[in-house]
Amino acid sequence: MPYSKVTEELIQKLKEIIGEGNVSTGGEEKVRLACDEMPNPKPHPPEVIVKPENAVSIAKVLRLANEKRIPVTPRGAGTGLCGGCVSIKGGILLSLERMNRILEIDEENFVTVVEPGVVLADLFKAVEEHGLYYPLYPGEKAATIGGNIATNAGGMRAVKYGVTRNFVLGLEAVVPTGEIIQTGGKFVKCSTGYDLTQLIIGSEGTLAVVTKIILKLSTAPKRREVLFIPFSNLGDAIRTVPDILRHKILPVGIEFMERDVIEIVERYMDMSIPYHEHEAFLMIILEGETEAEIYQVSKQVEGICQKHGAIDTFVPASEKAKRQLIEAREKFYPALKSFGPTDIVDVVVPRSKIAEFIERVKVISQKQKMPVVAYGHAGDGNVHLHPVGKDMDKDEWEAKLPEVLKDIYQVGASLGGMISGEHGLGFVKKNYLPIAMDQNLIELMKRMKKAFDPNNIMNPGKVFDLGYE
Repeated sequence: MPYSKVTEELIQKLKEIIGEGNVSTGGEEKVRLACDEMPNPKPHPPEVIVKPENAVSIAKVLRLANEKRIPVTPRGAGTGLCGGCVSIKGGILLSLERMNRILEIDEENFVTVVEPGVVLADLFKAVEEHGLYYPLYPGEKAATIGGNIATNAGGMRAVKYGVTRNFVLGLEAVVPTGEIIQTGGKFVKCSTGYDLTQLIIGSEGTLAVVTKIILKLSTAPKRREVLFIPFSNLGDAIRTVPDILRHKILPVGIEFMERDVIEIVERYMDMSIPYHEHEAFLMIILEGETEAEIYQVSKQVEGICQKHGAIDTFVPASEKAKRQLIEAREKFYPALKSFGPTDIVDVVVPRSKIAEFIERVKVISQKQKMPVVAYGHAGDGNVHLHPVGKDMDKDEWEAKLPEVLKDIYQVGASLGGMISGEHGLGFVKKNYLPIAMDQNLIELMKRMKKAFDPNNIMNPGKVFDLGYE
């Protein structure tokens, strides 16, 4: 069942559907949209780029593509790390950049209705002007809500608030055969039929094109504090986390990091981070309604950390200092990319297994003679690992990397974990899926994909292969 090529006739039909100014075949734009932010770029330019402005146009485009069997790849801001928005089969790149309106902010129901191309920075600003708060922040303000939906993005605030799916109440989406569907609504509970909203979230654009999102909002906390706590080793730092949670303390986020990544980000940002000479660190973000509440919880956390071997506690003295410390954490990935050849792993394991997982990864690192930098979200078990090839020959790096990744994923799976906690699989990680997931479950997901997309036109080659791409 080979895919058809994009012809001049098809391009003309696309122009008739969404307007000539919304269809592009230009070489420069194809190059720009041929990749995402993956650490080792694997560009795949599309044959044609379309930029629809509403769901009706998307429905017509998908109906045409399904009839002609042309692959369609939805794309947001391109900030993904696994090639999820890359047109690996050519065909049509469906850019949602022009569907970027905030349609409604409903203060009575604490919801906002947005299009998928809305970027996080614009959403934050708009809801704050209404005295409301969208608490999720995956770490990239230029990312779009549609992209967050595609990968079920998480980030540093997931300990308290959860991930994207915890804030999506409903969707409008177009399925590959061209029907527009509505799921969910402005309500917080439902026991009526299958929950298609949650099925589409995290499906990486393989089931439908999301065209409208209903997001749950809350009110912003009045106070926020950041604690930066050094330890003499990573094991002590990680083992502190369950104790904090057992004391019924729910931080916004609990991040862990090692000295090597601190040194790299210091050079990258030309700044000095407190206590940088120590081996491991926790960054704990707290929220509260009063200064007294924050102070009490901070002292309680500090005491728990000291019991587990914490060396001291640094509390930034100003909002600017807090922002600088959090920004340094947000810059870990670009800092590591500038450091030399690297890849990124975002395995998720049970929180109690983080220390064991990293210890076993260090054994792999020593065996393969490839350094692995570790940091991540200690509060939710999502570990970010960067195999680094700074002092390696390029051929040696490329030859060793797949085996290192395979070993890491096998260790994560053996501890009850999964391949990805928040980045998705795209086409870069899909071949590792059988390491962590039973084949019967993969086959069930394939049957669900075929039910939505019988001709396999929607973002083909992502998550898994159907065998006839």
